[in-house]
Amino acid sequence: MPPRRKEKYKLPVPLPEGKVLDDVEGNKWVLGKMIGSGGFGLIYLAFPTNKPYEDARHVIKVEYQENGPLFSELKFYQRAAKKECIKKWIKLKQLDYLGIPVFYGSGLTEFKGKSYRFMVMERLGTDLQKLFDQNGTFKKSTVLQLGIRMLDVLEYIHENEYVHGDIKAANLLLGYKNPDQVYLADYGLAYRYCPNGNHKQYQENPRKGHNGTMEFTSLDAHKGVALSRRSDLEILGYCLLRWLCGRLPWDACLQDPAAVQTAKTNLLDELPESVLKWAPSGSSCCEIAQYLVCARNLAYAEKPNYQMLKEILNPGGRPSGPLEFSAEGQSVNVPTPNNHKVDSQKAATKQVNQMQNRIIERNAHSERSAESHTTWREVQKEEPVGLLTKDTAQESTRRRQKYCESQECLNEVKSPPQKDGCMQFPNSFYEPQQDCTSPDVFNKSRCPPWCTRTHTTGTEVTGLKRSPGFSFAISQFTLSEETKADVYYYGITILFLLIGILILYFL
Repeated sequence: MPPRRKEKYKLPVPLPEGKVLDDVEGNKWVLGKMIGSGGFGLIYLAFPTNKPYEDARHVIKVEYQENGPLFSELKFYQRAAKKECIKKWIKLKQLDYLGIPVFYGSGLTEFKGKSYRFMVMERLGTDLQKLFDQNGTFKKSTVLQLGIRMLDVLEYIHENEYVHGDIKAANLLLGYKNPDQVYLADYGLAYRYCPNGNHKQYQENPRKGHNGTMEFTSLDAHKGVALSRRSDLEILGYCLLRWLCGRLPWDACLQDPAAVQTAKTNLLDELPESVLKWAPSGSSCCEIAQYLVCARNLAYAEKPNYQMLKEILNPGGRPSGPLEFSAEGQSVNVPTPNNHKVDSQKAATKQVNQMQNRIIERNAHSERSAESHTTWREVQKEEPVGLLTKDTAQESTRRRQKYCESQECLNEVKSPPQKDGCMQFPNSFYEPQQDCTSPDVFNKSRCPPWCTRTHTTGTEVTGLKRSPGFSFAISQFTLSEETKADVYYYGITILFLLIGILILYFL
C-alpha cells in the first residue's frame, strides 16, 4: 500500500527513564531521556547496560504494539538493511558511507498493562527541515550534493525491493558525529514494490489517491497507484526544487489535492522550461530540470540509471565536500524584466543541452557502472528485480516519443536553431546515434534511438536502433520491389504485343 498520512495512531504513555529493555538478541538497553516524538511513537536516548550514561550513540523508538508503522520499519531493516549487507554494498559501489541509519536490535516490553514495541537505532543529528526553516533555501552546491547522496540510498533500497515513498527534509538527518554526512530515516511508510522479484502492476485507484506528503508526493500516488522506483525519484526532484528555490509552484493550493496534482502535471509536461523559469535570481535550475526530465520519462516498472542521474547533478565530476546550508545572497523569484527573463531562460536551456551532450559523449566512450561491476543481485545470488515486460517497454517508448516531439516544437520557438533533430536528454536507453532527420548524412550530432525516424515511400519506421547500413538496406529493399513491379508491367505488355502480332499474322 502507498504511504498513508490520514491514519491516526495513539501516542504511547511515556516509559520511565532508566527502564531496562531486553531485545530479541538478549542485549540489554537502558532508556535515557525522551528527545522527540512522531506521529505514532516516542524517541529516547539509549545506553548499553555495560556503558551506562556515557555519550549516547543510540536511540530507541517506541510505539504501542498494535500501532503498525514501527513494525513496518522493523521489517524493512530485517529484510533489506542488515548491517553486513550495507557494508557489502559500500564496498561494491566504492562509497565512503551509505546514508541509512544502522539498526541494532528490537523487542517487546510491558508497562502499566500495555505492550510496547521498540527498535534500537544509530543516533543521528539535526534534521534538514530545521535548517531549512532557519535559512529559507540551501546553497545550490549543497542541494545537488544532497541529491547525489539520496540517489545512493535509493539505489540500495530499490535493489532490495523497497521504495521509501516519503522523502522530505524532516526525514533527512545529519550524522551525529559527522555533520557532513546525511541519512534518510523513517522507513515506517516504506513500500515493498517488488516482492520476490515480481513488480507490482500499474493500477489506478481513486480511493487510495493523494497519499503521502502533499507537497512532494508523486503523480502515481495522486492517482492511487502503488509506488515504484520512479515515484521516489520524482519526490526527490520536488525536494531539490524546494530546497533551492524556497517554495514550489503548488504551495498555495495544498488544501486542494486535485489542484496540487494538476500543478505537478503541468510542471512535468512543460519541462524543462517550467523548472528553469522557477530558478531564483542569480542561480539556475538546469541540473534539476534535466533530472526531472529523466525521472518523468521512466516507465512504471523501469529501472533507473542511477549513475547517469548522479552525473546530471554533478556534471563536472567534482568530489563531494562539506555540506553548507547557508544561502546568503540568494533571493527567491524576484521579478525581472521580460526581455531579461527570456534571455536567461534561453541561456539556461542552452546550458541544459550542453550538459546533456557532455554526458552522452562520456557514456559513449565508457561502459556504464552497472555493466562494469558485478550487480548487487549477483552478489546476493538472487534473481534480478523489476524486469521490463512487453507492456512497460511499449509504454516507455510511447512516453519518450511523445516527449521528443513536444521538445522539437519547444526548441523551434524558444531556442536558437540547432542541428539536432530533437532535444537530447540522456536516459538509460541512450547510445550514440547519427542524426537521421538531417539532410547531411555526415552530420555529427547525436539523437536518441527513441527519437529516430526513417521515411520510406509513405511508411514511417520509429523506435528502431540503427546500424550504419540500415537506411541503405531499406532503400535497396524498396528499389527491389519497384524493379519487380516494372519487370512485371513490361513483361505483360510485351506478351500482349506478341499475341497481337500472332493474331495479325494468321489473319
